[in-house]
Amino acid sequence: MHMVCLDLEGVLVPEIWIAFAQATGIEELLRTTRDEPDYDKLMKERIRILGERRYTLHDIQAVIETVSPLPGAKAFLDELRSRWQVVILSDTFAEFATPLMRMLGWPSLFCNSLVVAENGTIVDYRLRQREGKRKAVAALRSIGFAVIAAGDSYNDIGMLQEADYGILFRAPEAIKSEFPQFPAVSSYDELLRATEGRMILSPRQEGASC
Repeated sequence: MHMVCLDLEGVLVPEIWIAFAQATGIEELLRTTRDEPDYDKLMKERIRILGERRYTLHDIQAVIETVSPLPGAKAFLDELRSRWQVVILSDTFAEFATPLMRMLGWPSLFCNSLVVAENGTIVDYRLRQREGKRKAVAALRSIGFAVIAAGDSYNDIGMLQEADYGILFRAPEAIKSEFPQFPAVSSYDELLRATEGRMILSPRQEGASC
C-alpha cells in the first residue's frame, strides 16, 4: 500500500503569512519556515507582532478568503488522488485551512490549532503533536504504507527523512544545498513523475498486497 504525504503552504497554496504580510505591509511577517528552522520561535514572534498591531484571527481569515491554490495545484492533486492515497501534513491551523481545503476538493489534512481570545486575538497555538509531520509518516509506515513525502521548508525535513522517499518541491536554494540527499523538483509534472517512479514496495513490505 502506498501513501503520498504533501506539505500545504508553498506546495499547493501560497504561504498564508506572506499573503497577510503583503496585505498589511508588515515586513516582519514575511519570514516563514523556509527561513527559520525553529517553528516555536517563529510562531511566538508572529503572535507578538499580531498583538502589538491589534490584528485578529478575523483579519487573517479575511485575507485567506482572497487566496487561491497555486496554479495547477488542484489538477495535480486530483490526478495524484486518482492514483494513490494522499494526506496533507501541515503546520498551518484549522482556523486558517477551511477555504483552502474547499478550493482543493477537501483532501485529508492533519494540522494544528490556535488559541483565540473572545475578542478574536490570537494568544497561543497548539500543536496536534510535537514533530507531527515526522510522527504521522512514522505511524503510516508502521501500519504497512510505503510513504512518499514532498515539502519545501525546514519544517518538512523530518517527514522527508522518515519517509521511504522524500522530495523537495520548489525549495529555496539554501535548503536544497543543506539537504542534497533529497531530489529537488520544481513543477507538478516533475513531482507526479517522481512519485510515480517511486511507487514500489519497500523491503519490509515485500509480499504484501498493493
